[in-house]
Amino acid sequence: MPPVWTADIWIDPSCPYTWTTSDWLTEVAQVRPGAVRWHAMSLSILNEDRDDDPEGDPDGYLWIPARICAAVAEHHGHEALGRFHAALWARAESTDDWIGDLEAALTRAGLPRALAAVGHTDDYDDVLRASHTEGVGLLGGQTGTPVVAITGPGAPRRAVFGPVLSRVPRGEEAGRLWDGLVLVTGVPGFHSVTGPPLAG
Repeated sequence: MPPVWTADIWIDPSCPYTWTTSDWLTEVAQVRPGAVRWHAMSLSILNEDRDDDPEGDPDGYLWIPARICAAVAEHHGHEALGRFHAALWARAESTDDWIGDLEAALTRAGLPRALAAVGHTDDYDDVLRASHTEGVGLLGGQTGTPVVAITGPGAPRRAVFGPVLSRVPRGEEAGRLWDGLVLVTGVPGFHSVTGPPLAG
């Protein structure tokens, strides 16, 4: 049997680059022996101690989808969170728009529409913060979204910020990028594969 890798990804559901990375990892799971596990994190939590507002979200809207993600993961597991994340971005792919309707995405993911209501409460903030802290803590707190942690047989867990992608590689191209990520994360001290987004 070839080595089987697991990629844990911490997502803020409102981030388009995080969606691209998540979609790529789903593609990787089709061409390489491994699996993806989804976890919630939050740009709102990441930036809450800053004096500026890098996300341009003065009304705190970004809390809403992140809280729903935390509730989905808590009650339905990481695979359900992955389905919800994909459903949330399905509309965006076809319209070049931001994330779609939260209740509709829950329905498409086979989840209760009532979970949308938790986004307007702080009922799952502790769950969200715990998941966020776990992911960010893998990189010592200096990171963004997504965080990806790779675990394989005979190797310690390796975490990186990114990769940040402007498009989703498919098929063997996705697999080759994965192979490269596994290679570079094997270098002690390597922790970031981010960079400025490219045009095109």
